[in-house]
Amino acid sequence: QVQLVESGGGLVQSGGSLNVSCAASGLTFSSYAMSWHRQAPKKTRELVAIITSDGGVTNYANAVKGRFTITRDNAKNTVYLQMYSLKPDDTAMYYCKASRRAVGYEYWGQGTQVTVSS
Repeated sequence: QVQLVESGGGLVQSGGSLNVSCAASGLTFSSYAMSWHRQAPKKTRELVAIITSDGGVTNYANAVKGRFTITRDNAKNTVYLQMYSLKPDDTAMYYCKASRRAVGYEYWGQGTQVTVSS
């Protein structure tokens, strides 16, 4: 079955950096667009960054543009999110998602917690 496993979350001070990863299995990774989403307490889940299946195109939420970078390694079935200049507002559970819109498939990971202290 399909599994997406996030890792790398933790506690970091404001202004610090953190890298999170999402390892995928059970799917043809290179056929899926990958995205990172986050959900803070009492808030709706929001899209943070997305990368196309071949890694050629990326897009970011305005709130993280210039501070976060999404990349992928199709040989390792892994997508990454590098986060710099972190702010307390970035505190949330971070989820990765695999999407293959042509066939209507999407899968979610369980999430990894990122906490930024002020």
